[in-house]
Amino acid sequence: MIVLETPRLGLRELELSDALFILRLLNEPSFLEFIGDRQVRNLNDAERYIREGPMASVAAHGHGLLHVHLRNQNIPIGICGLVHREYLPDPDIGFALVPEYWGQGYTKEAANAAMVHGREILGIKNILAITSPSNLRSIRVLEKLGLHFKDERSLSLGSSPIRVFSQYIA
Repeated sequence: MIVLETPRLGLRELELSDALFILRLLNEPSFLEFIGDRQVRNLNDAERYIREGPMASVAAHGHGLLHVHLRNQNIPIGICGLVHREYLPDPDIGFALVPEYWGQGYTKEAANAAMVHGREILGIKNILAITSPSNLRSIRVLEKLGLHFKDERSLSLGSSPIRVFSQYIA
């Protein structure tokens, strides 16, 4: 069981009981715009997403998106973690918070904890990140985390380009 703590946050593996929060988060306009529509429209869809996404990733790869909550109040604020994508050679850091918790340093704090866990516990040397070129908030977070712009590419013919960032630690 992955459990991480920072001074203000707790990160843990997602559970099916998190479905109501996931339903809300994945339907936030910012999530839909910058991350994409995961076709989560009800609690059953949210449970399926948790089971087939984050839970399956942790089981298969030892890492995945984690539930992020305020430690002192146990209030869920988002998801964050290392994601395995078939089209990338290394795990990438992913994150999404509900808007009322933006601009308070929580994203950087959670992402840093997930990256340190990846490096120190899982032995991951290169961590990537992907984002759309217009997602300036995420780009700023990635830069604050020490990731550097690597390239911009389309994943398939006719798809919108994404920016790829990287941080390699020898």
